[in-house]
Amino acid sequence: MKALNAISIGGREFLPLVEGGKGVSATNHRSSGAWAAAGGLGTISAVNADSYDEDGRVIPQVYHARTRAGRHEELVAYAIEGAVQQVRRAFDMAADELRAGRGALNINILWEMGGAQRVLEGVLQRTRGLLHGVTCGAGMPYRLAEIAAANGVYYYPIISSARAFRALWKRAYHKASEWLGAVVYEDPWLAGGHNGLSNAEDPREPQDPYPRVRELRATMREGGLPDEVPIVMAGGVWYLREWDDWIDNAELGRIAFQFGTRPLLTQESPIPDAWKAKLTTLEEGDILLHRFSPTGFYSSAVRNAFLRELEARSERQIAFSAEAAGDHQFELDVGVPRGRRWFVTRDDLLRARAWAGQGFTEALKTPDNTLVFVTPESKAEIRRDQADCMGCLSHCQFSAWKDHGDFSTGRLADPRSFCIQKTLQDIAHGGNVEHNLMFAGHGAYRFKTDPFYSNGFVPTVRQLVARLLTGD
Repeated sequence: MKALNAISIGGREFLPLVEGGKGVSATNHRSSGAWAAAGGLGTISAVNADSYDEDGRVIPQVYHARTRAGRHEELVAYAIEGAVQQVRRAFDMAADELRAGRGALNINILWEMGGAQRVLEGVLQRTRGLLHGVTCGAGMPYRLAEIAAANGVYYYPIISSARAFRALWKRAYHKASEWLGAVVYEDPWLAGGHNGLSNAEDPREPQDPYPRVRELRATMREGGLPDEVPIVMAGGVWYLREWDDWIDNAELGRIAFQFGTRPLLTQESPIPDAWKAKLTTLEEGDILLHRFSPTGFYSSAVRNAFLRELEARSERQIAFSAEAAGDHQFELDVGVPRGRRWFVTRDDLLRARAWAGQGFTEALKTPDNTLVFVTPESKAEIRRDQADCMGCLSHCQFSAWKDHGDFSTGRLADPRSFCIQKTLQDIAHGGNVEHNLMFAGHGAYRFKTDPFYSNGFVPTVRQLVARLLTGD
């Protein structure tokens, strides 16, 4: 494998090895501080990060306000305080390296997160001098450059196509080009978590990342950006030897590599032991690219019982009409709330009766004029989770919340989705790994076959980084 040269940005030097910032409490100060101390770029998740009491115990995020808007304010306060504590702790872990100008710390934030701009500005104002930059995706973060520049940190936009970067560059980023640290290309068919598939791309037909990254570099050159501004390849990176032809490649310019899945299985990784154990059992194909997320984005996660239930729920779905029309001439006689009359086709009437016979006796309306059939227990949980919404997203399909204006998307809440805040908080803090959303990249099955992890070996972050540098 070709040698990896260190990256130098703003007088700070670090290995071209980037830790992916993973969601709610799946990347915290321990993992990112260790990554920076090993000479790489550690990335703290600033998405509803944990804060601690005086004894170092996690403070549960409990909401007391009676309204969604009130709970949203509590969430923003939790988010800022938690991220600030995580940054300070991570810096302390890697202080010697960081003060010597080696290694780096970023925070990761999702632009579609509820109150994202307020959280980002609040964290940056309270962590001056501790952070190198901000990594940000999930949406089109036009104000990212402006906010980063105002706070003296670099910005690392996450994009999935050259077209997306071109739009960001032309509208905003060219005004603060000196603060652009790198561009993260997150492959929508390989990366875990939320993915940037557009309507022009088929989720069932993965594209080779090389031409897409080559096009991204060409777009960056058109904007006058030098090849020394790195592109970070994110998604599907396991062994660096498999990416040898990307290193010192004139078509691609400076390249760095992001690892999101492999750092999950380290001693410093904050995820529970049951989650770590589950990762070592996965087979190829066990990661599902799906569209159940309340964000509206595609995302990739382990196809456990949680996702299989969502798949089955959407399969128990029929179209309906409020009056007899066309083929919808048969009045539905199962799952209908008192006082309602819904009309369906003959075949769908028979299907609905069969589902009701299996215990799925409750019909819930979707925004697409369809009905999904669930058990009474599932209906109660869906309604409770929708009512308990605390506004964790800027726009939520599941609860119909939005974090501005009249606080409503104006659409019917969608029972085919789920409360993402609830399930990510639960799995990160010891909840059942089969019955919660478990994000992972599509290469997670390699834990089972990679000899590095044989006999149950779980490396430290420093051991993992050393291993990566060998090409393995």
